[in-house]
Amino acid sequence: MSAGENKLIRRRLAGAWISSVISITLVLFLVGVASLLLVNAKGVSDYFKENMQVSVLMKQEATEDEAMDFATSLDSKPYIKGTRFVSKSEGVKEMSEMLGEDFLRVFESAPVPISIDVTLKADYVSADSLEVVKKEIAASPLVEEVVYQQSLVDKLNTNLAKISLVLGVFVLLLLFISFVLINNTVRLNVFSKRFTIHTMKLVGATKSFIRGPFLGQSVFQGLFAALLAILMLLGALFFIRREFSQLFDVFSLDLLLVVIGIVIVSGVVICLVSTWLVVGKLVSLPKDELYY
Repeated sequence: MSAGENKLIRRRLAGAWISSVISITLVLFLVGVASLLLVNAKGVSDYFKENMQVSVLMKQEATEDEAMDFATSLDSKPYIKGTRFVSKSEGVKEMSEMLGEDFLRVFESAPVPISIDVTLKADYVSADSLEVVKKEIAASPLVEEVVYQQSLVDKLNTNLAKISLVLGVFVLLLLFISFVLINNTVRLNVFSKRFTIHTMKLVGATKSFIRGPFLGQSVFQGLFAALLAILMLLGALFFIRREFSQLFDVFSLDLLLVVIGIVIVSGVVICLVSTWLVVGKLVSLPKDELYY
């Protein structure tokens, strides 16, 4: 074989390896995006739950000082995330914005009581827990009524459960598709070296000996593709943080290390398994079938 032919073969092999890495990188990038959504699913759920407000309406005779002291005592409760004191004047202003400035003319005195807007910790935003919290807050002699939308709570929990289920199925489906795509990519890359594998078999090389170099290359290929996918993911997160910084109130960057681990493990494991299967199949092929 001439030097020109050797150079051409090396160029083809290099092109096949590069195209293989690019394909695996794109697939792993999608795996990374899906994993980022999955590991932050609870954060997204908690964000919506902790933005639902419970209104604590105080009795008309309650003074602002008493209501503020009560709000402070609520802040110390384990189920409370935060409170906002709403004075009568603030309540009147908010009602005026909602119903118009003329709504007070039908009343001899302002009917808007002092109130406290309460946000609960996510674990307590469920029908049973809210009922317990409501009873405990309403037990105070200063409280007239505790108000929240039960239908909104039920719909919120139901929809979040559905979203989590759909997201989990989507990630599993994506991992399966990733395995198929990467497996085909690795298969094409290894298949281009089938004659080298056949030659090694002819000189007495065992399956494990033949697999060794290919498995080593697959680990490197998986790590390299995973690194590129991680860089793409970090670049996308940097862009999102610059343009949509409010999304990072939902996503926890602490879990980014988990996502990076998933991408690396997925890349290496899928490449290893695919290479193991393809090389084993090629070693078992008779010579005549190597040409097809």
